[in-house]
Amino acid sequence: MVKLRLTRIGAKGKPCYRIVAVDGRKARDGMYIEQVGYFDPMTNPETIKVDADLAKKWIANGAQPTDTVRVLLKKAGVFEEKGE
Repeated sequence: MVKLRLTRIGAKGKPCYRIVAVDGRKARDGMYIEQVGYFDPMTNPETIKVDADLAKKWIANGAQPTDTVRVLLKKAGVFEEKGE
């Protein structure tokens, strides 16, 4: 099953994350299929950049976003408030 989830990049104490499409059985920072976006919680306000068309394509093809990624996609305007 393909999932949309975060993979961590960045230095110790300064996390940044990529939003990626990945096989659900792979490790958190393992190889991923495609990068969908970027999330930097250290900036004020936090930076969220998402390729909306790519995210919608993956979700239409059955990819399941994790709870955190679902919240980030809503903040980025990919989802409507009611779900989609």
